[in-house]
This record gives sequence, structure tokens and C-alpha cells, in this order.
Amino acid sequence: MSIDTAKGILGDATVAELEAGLRGTVVRPDDPGYDQARAVWNAAHDKHPALVVRCAGTADVIRAVEFARSQDLLVAVRGGAHSIAGFSTCDDGIVIDLSAMKGAVVDPVRRRVVAQAGLTWGELDHETQAFGLAVAGGLISTTGIAGFTLGGGVGWLIRRHGLASDNVTAVEVVTADGRVVRADPHEHAELFWALRGGGGNFGIVTSFEYRLHPVGPQVLAGLIVYPPGTGPAGDHGVA
Repeated sequence: MSIDTAKGILGDATVAELEAGLRGTVVRPDDPGYDQARAVWNAAHDKHPALVVRCAGTADVIRAVEFARSQDLLVAVRGGAHSIAGFSTCDDGIVIDLSAMKGAVVDPVRRRVVAQAGLTWGELDHETQAFGLAVAGGLISTTGIAGFTLGGGVGWLIRRHGLASDNVTAVEVVTADGRVVRADPHEHAELFWALRGGGGNFGIVTSFEYRLHPVGPQVLAGLIVYPPGTGPAGDHGVA
């Protein structure tokens, strides 16, 4: 069976050639796991991509981008799949799924972590908290680090350590022509500037290097209530 798309037909042989060049897998519309593979957190976006490519590493992302270009397919990128606007899915195109890319390397001396784009904040916190460190990350542990960071990133530590994007020191990016570049303040500096809060359409970030901060393992949090007229909130008594 061939896969009908808005722009033509992807033959079985064409898709098989793509899959043969991957460490990851390709999910087609007639595969048993297709509905699960295409689902995103916001169920209002019920899209049906022509293919979902579950990437095992950066090389798979390059291959998927090259394939999308050769077939003139719309591309959506999925990390944690929490995009409220539905950017992590599409109709009739290709979803490049990074959710299996969950590597994290912590350097406690330099206070840096290199984190792949498929991690959620809970998974990244698990790795960094082993050293008593944390990224200025998200509010929800199941949110993916990639989309959150690329959109700016308002989290629990914002008042002390800034946005998630403020704490990015470098990124690895696959560009639209299939090249891999490192962007930091000195190399591809304009791309680095754009990625830290600019959102999408600059490339596919496959890993982030973040600045880490000493946090935990126990954190005091909660509502603080003062007697009326005595606290920093004045007569209301709630801080």
C-alpha cells in the first residue's frame, strides 16, 4: 500500500529506503501504533501525518530532514509533544519525533549539562539532582525541554536564575539543508540568539548545553501567610 499525501504519493519502496538508513523507526498510517505515535498532549489537534519518524540520534534527524526535502513534505518536530498550539504534529507531512533521544551528560565541576532534545524536565532533573544541581526549567515535569526552552521558558527558578533560554550556553542544530552546526555566543551567534526564545523555523535542535545551579535536594515552597498588616503584602497578609 502506498501513502497518499497532500502533495503526491510516497511509495513503499521510497519509505523502505528511508527506514533502511535509520537506527530509529518509521511509523506509517496503517501500522498498529500509528494512533499512539501521532497523538499529542493537546487532543484538540487531531492531525494525521503521512509518516512519523522516531529518531534514535542526530543522524536520524539529518536523514529525516533530507527525506522531507526530497519529497517536498511539511515537517513538524516532536519533543515532549506538549505544544498547546499543536506545532508538534501536522496533516499529510512528516513528524520528526525526538522523544527517544534522552541522553544527558552532567559536568558538576563546570556546572553544565548537555541534554538531548527528547528529555522531559522530570527526566533531566533526575540526572542533575544526583549532583545537587538543576537547570532553570519548567513548571511541569512531563513537559519536554526542547519546545519549552525554545519558547523562552518560565519556570520555578525564574526569579533567581532567569528563563530556561537564559541558561542555554550552546545548542546542536540540524538545519533545513541537513547540516549539523553548533551555535553558541561565538559560533553561529545570530542563530544562537534567535533560538533562545524565538520559537521555531530556525532548525531542529537535537541537544542543549545548559548552565546548572545548586538547588536542593530539599526545597522550601508553599503559601506564606502573615497576620494582617504585618507582612510584605500589607493589609492582605498573603505573600
